[in-house]
Amino acid sequence: MYISFINNILQIPMTSSPHFSSPTLQPKEWWLQELQRTLYALANPEKARILQRYFKTGKGEYGEGDKFLWIVVPTLRKVAQAFAPLPLKDIERLLHHPRHEMRMCALLLLLVQTKKCPVSDEIIKLYLRNTAYINNWDLVDLSAPALVGRYYFDKGENADLCSLANSSLLRERRIAIIATFYFIRHGQHTLTFSLAKMLLHDPEELIHKAVGRMLREVWKRIDEQLLLSFLERYALQMPRVMLRYAIERLSDEKRKRYLGRRGFF
Repeated sequence: MYISFINNILQIPMTSSPHFSSPTLQPKEWWLQELQRTLYALANPEKARILQRYFKTGKGEYGEGDKFLWIVVPTLRKVAQAFAPLPLKDIERLLHHPRHEMRMCALLLLLVQTKKCPVSDEIIKLYLRNTAYINNWDLVDLSAPALVGRYYFDKGENADLCSLANSSLLRERRIAIIATFYFIRHGQHTLTFSLAKMLLHDPEELIHKAVGRMLREVWKRIDEQLLLSFLERYALQMPRVMLRYAIERLSDEKRKRYLGRRGFF
């Protein structure tokens, strides 16, 4: 019966509406336990060891101590769809789990629950008080635009994102700049540029990559000239990785010009 339930989850079309139908579940208080049981059943411990290295989980590294199950994101999305009505209190408990994919599933559940409705104050408060558990770059990049970015875009407020960009915590600074992707997708670049300027001298490479990527998205989705104007003013201050990410899709001639200014080749 349980194997059949897992097979049913894996057959959920990615475009289907969120639903929940398990023959083994009745009371809501069992849902969290059953979700965790499902994810452990889908795990691949041998391959999980590879992710330990890829996500830099060693002592002193940004993902120190993170533990993996090796469940691919499309499968996690289907699990989140199947358990979509999970109460927020249980999603928060899942977000505290030591296993990476458990936390990712918690974030996917928030995305499923906000797909057809606004991001509520309750959800954004849950997210921001739990940034300690959104502690790897993929968790941030998966969730920040559609939750944090969308919330503040709809509110027309930027102050909290500026505060996050000033945080002493790498993950919160990355949340801030990656959240601006939602603004970019809606044709707004000003906030991205403001935070990029705040983060020009950030010491962390993960922030350099994130800023460079968002600058590149401005070029891609809004206007190349906006990026060129930013580069004319700030390229000489940008760290190598940030600059390379930002100019990755420019013409060879323009890339060489900006790299040459910094002596980067």
